[in-house]
Amino acid sequence: MLVHENTIISDDVLEKYFVCNLKSCKGACCVEGDAGAPLTKDELLILEDNYEKIKPYLTSKSIEVIEKDGMYEVDAEGEFGITTIEGKECVFAIYDENKILKCGIEQAYNDNKITFKKPISCHLYPIRITKSLSYDLINYERWDICSDACSFGANLKVPLYMFLKEPLVRKYGLTWYNELEMIIKQKNKDI
Repeated sequence: MLVHENTIISDDVLEKYFVCNLKSCKGACCVEGDAGAPLTKDELLILEDNYEKIKPYLTSKSIEVIEKDGMYEVDAEGEFGITTIEGKECVFAIYDENKILKCGIEQAYNDNKITFKKPISCHLYPIRITKSLSYDLINYERWDICSDACSFGANLKVPLYMFLKEPLVRKYGLTWYNELEMIIKQKNKDI
């Protein structure tokens, strides 16, 4: 593990290879699991403020569920997560012409309808962040549905932290990320 500012980063994040392979997995992370993606309190407000601009991208079933149950749920620990359809796919998931799941929020962002790309937990996936009293614990959540992404990343020699540079910079800032890269380079020289 590596301690960097207010974060503790697991070795897997630094050493494991990973590049999403949507042609293979078809966006399964938007369907599989036991709950919707985690949301911050700030993101709840952003989604509420932007819902009408996101809504045209969603399926009729998603709109029905959102209007009945809301865009998010609260779990037993009081944490917020995106509402799912019948415990499966995210209410913001949309299928493209190749039957690959994409994000309706991100599509609205890509079309310049909103300035919010998607929830940070989705953007960082398969990294999951938990909080301790003083640190963010940054871990790689291994899952069989991402096995092709691991193979693809290994073939390309792209570590997980490099693949997820954009969301890590979004979460912690460019200075934090650049310093992380320098620490890793120095660590690799010392080996």
